[in-house]
Amino acid sequence: MKSSVYFMDLTASPKENLLQKLGRLCETAGISKFIQKKDLVALKLHFGELGNTAFIRPVFIRKIVQMIKEKNASPFLTDANTVYAGTRSDAPSHLTTAICNGFDYSVVDAPIVIADGLRGRSETPIIINQKRFKEVYIGSEIVEADALISIAHFKGHELSGFGGAIKNIGMGCASRRGKFAQHSNVSPKVVKKKCIGCGDCISHCSQEAISLLDGKAGIDVKKCIGCGECILICQNNSIQIEWNQSVPIFLEMMVEYTMGVLSSKKNKAFFINFITNISPACDCYGYNDAPIVRDIGIVASADPIAIDQASVDLVNNETALPGSCLKTSIGAGEDKFRGVYPNVDWKIQLEYAESLGIGSRSYELIKI
Repeated sequence: MKSSVYFMDLTASPKENLLQKLGRLCETAGISKFIQKKDLVALKLHFGELGNTAFIRPVFIRKIVQMIKEKNASPFLTDANTVYAGTRSDAPSHLTTAICNGFDYSVVDAPIVIADGLRGRSETPIIINQKRFKEVYIGSEIVEADALISIAHFKGHELSGFGGAIKNIGMGCASRRGKFAQHSNVSPKVVKKKCIGCGDCISHCSQEAISLLDGKAGIDVKKCIGCGECILICQNNSIQIEWNQSVPIFLEMMVEYTMGVLSSKKNKAFFINFITNISPACDCYGYNDAPIVRDIGIVASADPIAIDQASVDLVNNETALPGSCLKTSIGAGEDKFRGVYPNVDWKIQLEYAESLGIGSRSYELIKI
């Protein structure tokens, strides 16, 4: 059975501007079915790294916030901290980055709650018993929320080929330990030539897995739980994650985390993809390259697999923009994401997610 994916282009008129059209899209797609009075509603989005400008405009988020408030529910914006040392690696810097990028209360009309707490340790284990993980670690505030709305900026991604609803949920809702588990199956590595032997990492390691030997830090892999705290605390960038997962395994792990997140949100999750400013890489970078195709529109659905499949198809049906990083697959109907990342088979995430019963790749695109 085909899932319904609702689509709006970016045309507007004096009778209906884009914000009003977005409201009509969400209502037509049935957002009201997933929200009840007094629900605490998590709006999961990506606030963008400082220096990046490709993320979703905050005024669009405000419109969705207002719609939820009209249902007498309580929305909050959320994301989980990063496993790498950037401008969103702990709650204070994450909140500051979000505000600097325009997601202030005065703009979006809703508070921001970082899903995995001050240092990324506020997590809830969810048992899933799947091929890659028996248990996944999700930001506690996501689990505690009554309803979840994924608002994803659809773009390219260097590990998953593209980033849409699945990545926004599977990677984005994971605690720091969950993110680490998806990216690496070994402990962090110490770059000895950068280590000055200050000992800060030792005092912050909850498992006492780090010690100094000959004035340099060393990690006991038997004690390490992969929380990533040492990566963030090191002022010299001498402790780094080993990005050693193969692409197929990473994609399956990300999907299993998506499954874990949605297991507590049965009939309480809704998905929106903004297919605009389609940059070749993730918003986690402190910059964004030129978009690979024109701005296409916005899609909404109750099915995270169908919405990502539809988003991929809409992008691939376009002709590449001149001046983008694309040198191959530039014609209409050609695979833009394989053109950017030829070694990443993005279909794996959709096929595996469908096999787990998360959704369907078969869809009907309904234009409003």
